[in-house]
Amino acid sequence: MKPAGINHSMTFSILISVMAFVFWEGFVHISGLPIYLLPAPSDAVLEFAGDPLYFTSALGITLAEAGMGLVLGFTAGFVLGSVVSAFPQVEDGVMTLAILVKSTPLVAIAPLLTIWLGFGWVPKVIITGLLTFFPILVNVIVGLQSGSRDLNDLMSVMKASKWQSFRMLKIYLSLPFLFAGLRVAAPLALVGAVVAEWTGASGGLGRVMWLSYANLNLPPMFTSILILSFSGMVIYSVIILLERRFIHWHHAQLS
Repeated sequence: MKPAGINHSMTFSILISVMAFVFWEGFVHISGLPIYLLPAPSDAVLEFAGDPLYFTSALGITLAEAGMGLVLGFTAGFVLGSVVSAFPQVEDGVMTLAILVKSTPLVAIAPLLTIWLGFGWVPKVIITGLLTFFPILVNVIVGLQSGSRDLNDLMSVMKASKWQSFRMLKIYLSLPFLFAGLRVAAPLALVGAVVAEWTGASGGLGRVMWLSYANLNLPPMFTSILILSFSGMVIYSVIILLERRFIHWHHAQLS
């Protein structure tokens, strides 16, 4: 029954997407808007078909930067969340710093990192890591603290060490929260990479979008936007599938 439900949900999502593109296409043609103001989806498709290697190579750069940044953000969030779980007295200090980082506009930080670190991949990874670590941190803290008092007492009765309790109980219970954090952080990783590329890069979809904006050539920009949107949906779907594969027991409890 679950695969049928998943297929039904995917079919509905595809149907909604197709309807949105049909409406967009019809609106552009009926309104007569020029292509330099609002290209139609067909214009974006033709733009991609004209030079697919240009867009796919740019996508590869952006995905690589987003992936490394997500790993950095996940690692930082998991380590800090584990420290907070082990030493609750530092939670206020850690969360204050985390909220400070979260509240700082990345569009202001990205140009500085580009000036300091150059146009390579390092500033993009750092920006992406800063953008993705907060949802991971919050979900790790909540997940590691989600164990009931009875379960913690059971581990104490079994004379489990703190490491054993952390590895066998807390991490196990935090997996649903970790995947929930990844659902949010993974699409944000693409946003972080593109924002960093926009401020200065030698490649990537953010670079393509910036050049399109600078030259008032909107079809490549909308093509890049659609590619990023589709990539984000694919990444989100992959995380859902991994979640159902690795924590199927959680979904069985919810059903």
